[in-house]
Amino acid sequence: MRQLVYLASARRDLSDILFYVAQTSGSVVVARRFVDILMQQCRKMASLPTVLGRLRPEIRHDIRSFTFRSYLILFRYADDVFEVVNILEGHRDIRSAFRDDEN
Repeated sequence: MRQLVYLASARRDLSDILFYVAQTSGSVVVARRFVDILMQQCRKMASLPTVLGRLRPEIRHDIRSFTFRSYLILFRYADDVFEVVNILEGHRDIRSAFRDDEN
């Protein structure tokens, strides 16, 4: 199993998702449950021995993506580490999110 690491950008995204879901649903419990489901998916992906996702060279040469529900999990493999770079709502402009980030 690869080590799972959330970059600061992914931790910010999870915080933003938590806030958004809490606001739209009116429930912090629902929001936490959803963020837990996203994180569970990341753990599952990190545990698999195969290489997952679609290469995203238009973003960066080492970035891959995996769609989960209405979110896009952007990640990369670095030796035995599975790095979650961003978790973005599927309708966002992904390239602009990376322009603003140091990833």
